[in-house]
Amino acid sequence: MKALITGGAGFIGSHLADELLKAGNEVTVLDDLSTGRFENITHLDGNKKFRFVEGSILNESLVDKLVEKADVVYHLAAAVGVDLIVKKPLESLTTNIKGSEIVLEMVHRYHKKVLITSTSEIYGKNANGPLKEDDDRILGSPLKSRWGYSTAKAVDEMLAYEYWRQKQVPVIIVRLFNTVGPRQTGAYGMVIPRFVTQALKDEPVTIYGTGRQSRCFLHVKDVVNTLIKLMNTEGVLGKVFNIGSQEEITMEDLAKKIIEITKSKSKLVYIPYDKAYEEGFEDMERRVPDTTRVKDAVGFKSTVDLEGIIKSVVEYYRRG
Repeated sequence: MKALITGGAGFIGSHLADELLKAGNEVTVLDDLSTGRFENITHLDGNKKFRFVEGSILNESLVDKLVEKADVVYHLAAAVGVDLIVKKPLESLTTNIKGSEIVLEMVHRYHKKVLITSTSEIYGKNANGPLKEDDDRILGSPLKSRWGYSTAKAVDEMLAYEYWRQKQVPVIIVRLFNTVGPRQTGAYGMVIPRFVTQALKDEPVTIYGTGRQSRCFLHVKDVVNTLIKLMNTEGVLGKVFNIGSQEEITMEDLAKKIIEITKSKSKLVYIPYDKAYEEGFEDMERRVPDTTRVKDAVGFKSTVDLEGIIKSVVEYYRRG
């Protein structure tokens, strides 16, 4: 099978490329390297079944050519991370909405199957849980850049669903909950890489807000294996699937756990959201997925616990 991965030089995309190649598929990666890194895919140089194309999903003619040659498309390219969304809201909105529209139009043109990656940010401030795919979205003011990512990905989902419903495009939508593992960078607000790099340097581990907000973390290998299973499964088109762990932890306890695992001398430092991001910044107190739907569809389960996830990130950063 010939697979096109948009955003394939990113953290998740590069692991997806690894697994698809390992299974004997041909893989083409499209990435503009704005948040993705060439270092994530350099080990694939020389593999005759791998091709890297540097370019943007906003380049219609390029996306057209690549989709035409592919059998399936994994659309991962997006502006991601709270830091990036807050600092570059206009670029993020354009990439996430217009880029996805271009990809969907091309898969429609050439009758290709596409998997669209969305996000748990969709749920906004809904702190209920575990969150089901049909649960309500609760968002703040549209004038707060914090909610731009959630809104853009919601538009992506709506576009994808209508391309399936009205134009019969074979579409699968997944919402990812805090994916973690080797190659992830803390540059865009990803919390575990940031905590780990601080702890390894014995620097203060900086917790934004009170530290009582909780999240669940899933290893990237579990994520990409689930994406591949969904792409190869019948009866999942036009549906949305949560993919995440249900092992919940507060940010304060997460920081303490990382300090313990790394045997760091770091101390905890609390930074108000207004200073970490922007005035009036809002965060979610709790975010836990209900994964019943994806379990029923492909037998999803988490194979790496939180301690194993942290140790894999620590090992990655220690190797340099």
